[in-house]
Amino acid sequence: MPNQFDFIAIEGVIGAGKTALAQLLAERNDARIILEQFEENPFLPKFYEDKKRYAFQTQLAFLASRFKQQDKMTSRDLFNQFLISDYIFEKDRIFARLNLDDDELALYDNIYGIMTGISAKPDLVIYLQCSVERLMENIEHRGRDYERNITPDYLQELSDAYNQFFYHYSKAPLMIINTSKIDFVNNPNHLAYLEEQIFEHPIRNNTHIHIIPDE
Repeated sequence: MPNQFDFIAIEGVIGAGKTALAQLLAERNDARIILEQFEENPFLPKFYEDKKRYAFQTQLAFLASRFKQQDKMTSRDLFNQFLISDYIFEKDRIFARLNLDDDELALYDNIYGIMTGISAKPDLVIYLQCSVERLMENIEHRGRDYERNITPDYLQELSDAYNQFFYHYSKAPLMIINTSKIDFVNNPNHLAYLEEQIFEHPIRNNTHIHIIPDE
C-alpha cells in the first residue's frame, strides 16, 4: 500500500491488540518492527501480585528498556520501508502517574525528563481504544500467568488514564480506533479496512475510526 510515514507507533491499554496489529502491519507492509520488551522486566509478575511494593522497580525497569530502544528507532534500515512500534515512549508516564506515590513520582520525573527529550517521534500514533469487557476477554484468551491478577477495576482506571492522555495528545497526528467489536487478527476484511484508513486516506490530527464494513 502507499505509505507516507517513516515511523508509526501503536498504543493501547493492556489487551487492546497493539502488538498483534503492529506485527500484522509490519508483515504486510515490509516494515521494521520494534516491540516493547515486557517479558524481560523481572518485576512485572511481582507488580501484578503487589502493585504498591513493586510499582517503582517495575516502572524504572520499563523506562530503562524503552530508552535503550530509542537508538534502534532513530536509525534507518535501508532494507525496510519504515518502522512500526507497539508503544510510544510517553506512555511510560501514564503508568507512573497511576501507580507511584508522590515521592516516587518526583524521582521518576527527574529521570523521565532527561530521557523523553531525545526519544523518537512518530509520524503517526494509532490509539486502540477498547471496552474493559473486551480487554478482559483478550487477556484471558492469551493466558499469560502473571496477568491473571489483573482486575476490571484496574483496566477501567488505566483506560480512563489513557483516554485522558490522548485527549490532550498533540505531538503527532493521532488516529483513534475503537477495537471493541473489531477482530483484525481473524477477520481479513477488518484488517484490510484498517490498512486502508491508515495508508490510503490523508491523516489529520484526532482522526476517529468507529465504523467497520460488513463481513
